[in-house]
Amino acid sequence: MIAIVDVCAGNLRSVEKALAAVGGDVVVTADPEVVRRADKLVVPGQGAIGPFVDGLAARGLEGPLRDALARGVPYLGICLGMQVLFDASEEGGGVAGLGVIAGRVERLRPADPALKIPHMGWNQVRRPAGAAADPLLVDVPDGAELYFVHSYHAVPVDPGVIALTTDHGGPVCAAVRHGTVFACQFHPEKSQRRGLALLRAFVES
Repeated sequence: MIAIVDVCAGNLRSVEKALAAVGGDVVVTADPEVVRRADKLVVPGQGAIGPFVDGLAARGLEGPLRDALARGVPYLGICLGMQVLFDASEEGGGVAGLGVIAGRVERLRPADPALKIPHMGWNQVRRPAGAAADPLLVDVPDGAELYFVHSYHAVPVDPGVIALTTDHGGPVCAAVRHGTVFACQFHPEKSQRRGLALLRAFVES
């Protein structure tokens, strides 16, 4: 059973439909006990990280998430579900994350002032030189275009966790791999066949 964790942060139904379309046995839940029992976890989110973190605490979901991550339950984070894994975000004056991956989330500051924030739309992704191929990216080739909507980006302490990058007036971390955790800044549920391929790989892994 794949639990899609409901933090009241948008895009839940589109993620649910996309996972079901590739064969996932999914349930959308805000129940901490369901999260504890899940075989796999998907944590999507859109918007600001402060209300997202507050939502985790208010619904009693932070502890079950931490426990599941410590036990090695496969985790797929999408957008805020990626950013919350880091130590802290500078958004909203500073918000503490879960600290699963060392690093910070910072506002996008493209070198070209003509580039708009948020970074929105299709953009190419690249695998870092020398990075091992991730099993969720078997059908997401180097140079594939995926769909982004974000104003902040993760800056890991260890560049070795970066699975994909993109460019928006400078390099941007597009996905990370940390043990059984895979998380992406782009939205696979909005990324058509390449995004569905990633979700299918997660379901089948």
